[in-house]
Amino acid sequence: MRSVPTTSLDLTDPAVVADPYPHFARERELHADTGGVAWHEPSGMYLTFSHASVGQVQRDRRLGRLWRDKEPLDHLEPFNLLHRNQMMENEPPEHTRLRRPVASAFARGHVERLRPRVRELAASLLEDVDPDGFDVIEGYAEPLPVLVIADLLGVPRSYAHELRDWSQAIVRMYEVAPSQQTVDDAVRAATDFAALARELAAERRATPADDLITDLVATELSDDEVVAAVVLLLNAGHEASVNVFGNGLVSMLQRGLRPGEDVAATVEEMLRFDSALQLFERTATEDVPVGGVVVEEGQKIAALLGAANRDPAVFESPDEFRVDRTPNPHLAFGVGVHFCLGAPLARMELGESLPALFETFPDLSLAAEPESRGTFVLRGYRSVPVRGTHV
Repeated sequence: MRSVPTTSLDLTDPAVVADPYPHFARERELHADTGGVAWHEPSGMYLTFSHASVGQVQRDRRLGRLWRDKEPLDHLEPFNLLHRNQMMENEPPEHTRLRRPVASAFARGHVERLRPRVRELAASLLEDVDPDGFDVIEGYAEPLPVLVIADLLGVPRSYAHELRDWSQAIVRMYEVAPSQQTVDDAVRAATDFAALARELAAERRATPADDLITDLVATELSDDEVVAAVVLLLNAGHEASVNVFGNGLVSMLQRGLRPGEDVAATVEEMLRFDSALQLFERTATEDVPVGGVVVEEGQKIAALLGAANRDPAVFESPDEFRVDRTPNPHLAFGVGVHFCLGAPLARMELGESLPALFETFPDLSLAAEPESRGTFVLRGYRSVPVRGTHV
């Protein structure tokens, strides 16, 4: 058995979950000789801590996103069904076949036509909060992208609360060691979510509308694939926006910062500085050299996106939040064939909602300690109490 570098980093340690970046930095230095790559026995896979190694994992087609149904099969079939048919869990040519119809629908201008709606929603939500104190996650960051993605797809807004609950139940399954309660909750959410998506798809086949579900049912995708695409878009279409907004806002308020003149640059720094998605797994379809190790066929390797985005070899003063940082080659949305399809939507939402918040409350500040979701893979806040003064 050949010798490989190992890491004992505990991804479930509350200290790591609370602030993983010092731990990433230490591991990156410890494994500099292997390009920031080390074997992690607890998870049975390699971890990558450098920008170069994370980028290679995402770009190398020999490192695939290969879905394997979760056990037990009978109990977890509702969850497995959604993921088995998702573009994110497949590689070309299957990935290409599943992604093309969705990418084509996005290219029809659905995202840009929503910009006025985002501004309208932002203004309406901010009118309803108490400037003397409110939870910016519950009152603003969560409802806005949920309502936007529901509008884009054609899901009635009356389901907004269920969409958020279902999404959070499903994504908790991506954590390092989900409990049985988490598993059961995810199965129930997947069942209910799929039922709604199937019902809406049937309605659009009978009565087309100007929305993404109508576009999807008109493609060659099967019923199960349409349902999986709708659920993926509803989940990914707001999950990243909520967490990037909360993470970035807390980072700015803790440092007394405001968005820069170039709001787009500030949004990119929010994406880089405290990444919403921290870990993304791949499986080697053949022996693949990564950094100074060889990932053998069948072995897994994880791209630690947050570690890549704090690599001092790429980012000057990586632990400093710079609202005008440029260039900013972060990997928050991934690279290669799995580059996030919803990136333009997330950037547009953040680019509109962030300045709207500070224009309404120029003196915005934290009113109490933010409450973390306590999760590692999908990093975010459950609650961020703030106070502000109207313009």
